[in-house]
Amino acid sequence: FFCEGDSAAGSAKTMKASNQAVLPLRGKILNTTCKELADTIKSDIIKSILTCLGCGIGDHFNINNLRYNRIIFMTDADPDGGHIEMLLTTLFLHHLPELIKAGKIYATTPPLFKTINGKEVRYWYPGDDKEYRKYMRNHRNAEVKHYKGLGEMQDEELYTTTMDPANRHLVQLTTDNFQGSLDLYERLMGKQPSLRKDFILKNRLAKFAEDDSFDD
Repeated sequence: FFCEGDSAAGSAKTMKASNQAVLPLRGKILNTTCKELADTIKSDIIKSILTCLGCGIGDHFNINNLRYNRIIFMTDADPDGGHIEMLLTTLFLHHLPELIKAGKIYATTPPLFKTINGKEVRYWYPGDDKEYRKYMRNHRNAEVKHYKGLGEMQDEELYTTTMDPANRHLVQLTTDNFQGSLDLYERLMGKQPSLRKDFILKNRLAKFAEDDSFDD
């Protein structure tokens, strides 16, 4: 797990299973969209990522030396977390594409809400908004906790909702059109703001509101 934030990483390390490992990400990693490999590997965070993976990079890449079956991004469900996830994806698209093509890269989706209704405890994830609204209409006295970040969860909650293979929500970062995905990320993460603006206008992307899609 590449985990955003020292607090969440500490909890993740405490609760992880014996076959899991956690690498804390302190801050945002380098945007590698327009970076040569030589400049990319100067970054201390990226050096730590490469040491963790063990498979090398560039001419020294060997997927057989990869230390883990899955590499999982674990970031907050907010704009900063989304940006960190995009920066990580950019790194792998540009400099470790073999891992994406081999289906090794995932993102885990943390819950946005926890509801307590008597003895019933439920967690609600992005995409559950319609079911969540229906549930709250029928259980108006339920206690609600809104998670602003991974670090707000108790250790056991973080493991149960985000790391436990029996419950976690994983999204495999893969594509049938690798070059198309690479071109898209170059538009979104590159040095030409006009390309980003054009993409946003054409696709009518909604602004990520801090109170998210669950709230009316």
